[in-house]
Amino acid sequence: MTTDSNNLSEAPFQIIINALLDDEETPLNPRFLFHLSDLEGEDLQSLKDAWPRIPVEQRRALLENLEDLAEDDYLLSFESICRLAIDDDDPQVRVLAIRPMFTYEPEDLIPQISQMLETDPDESVRAVCASTLGKFVYLGEIEELPEHIKDGIVERLLRVAHSQDNREVRRRALEALGFASSEEVPKLIADALETDETDWLVSALFAMGRTFDKRWIPQVTSMLDHQLPGVRFEAVRAAGELEISAAAPQLIELLEDSDDDVRFAAAWSLSQIGGEDAREALENLLEATHNDEEADLIQDALDNLLFNEEMRLFDLMDLTDDDEEYFD
Repeated sequence: MTTDSNNLSEAPFQIIINALLDDEETPLNPRFLFHLSDLEGEDLQSLKDAWPRIPVEQRRALLENLEDLAEDDYLLSFESICRLAIDDDDPQVRVLAIRPMFTYEPEDLIPQISQMLETDPDESVRAVCASTLGKFVYLGEIEELPEHIKDGIVERLLRVAHSQDNREVRRRALEALGFASSEEVPKLIADALETDETDWLVSALFAMGRTFDKRWIPQVTSMLDHQLPGVRFEAVRAAGELEISAAAPQLIELLEDSDDDVRFAAAWSLSQIGGEDAREALENLLEATHNDEEADLIQDALDNLLFNEEMRLFDLMDLTDDDEEYFD
């Protein structure tokens, strides 16, 4: 089947529908993917009508491609397509539809995602629902979401965290609860630590980084030299999120870690903590690298360090102005 067009803007939307309905599951022309951004009106209705007839592998591939595209270009939005796919019969399609909601933040879908957290028959779907709801907990904590809505989400997440559900679902619930100011969260984190199981330890560290609670500094710093890269990685991230300045020397050492993820996480955490030693270490690392992708990541960290330093300076200036007004 021929699905190409010399001019995408002149191509009828039916060409895209036909490509998606292709029984041979031919990959959709990349140019068509951009045309699916901010889909609405008749075109969106045409896709809704055709959706059940699109081969499941094609539906999965489409959502995966759209997610990748949106990550590369923040101006693109495929929320409307994710919304129509959230009720799909295929669990993997539902996962792929819900996952981007962490970025889109659709408040009107909170009731449905919350319900799916507890009732969807697929554990992967329930797990991604828990992760997504974490963003809404955060929005509630910074007062960008009504408190009663946030409290309802937290209540559901706590119920799941205390349940006998699949451990992956319960772990994601714990991670989402890291943002919550609930008095039950520290106990859940401590219980996860006491299991002495790697996956729970990783989730506990993840949640710690979201708490903004300095009580976890000893636990986080003690894990920076853990033998498992996955644990070191989460400890490094948590050290940055909690801005543990005392961890900077260890993080500088971890810029030479054998695991790439740990090294890049250390660079980013140093950018969050700041300081002359952190800047010097990142600049030296940038100068020494000959890999373009790695250089971009390090430069991003340096840019973030500069941004954080400027924000701290503004905060200090605001404090000085307040002091002057007080003394006046």
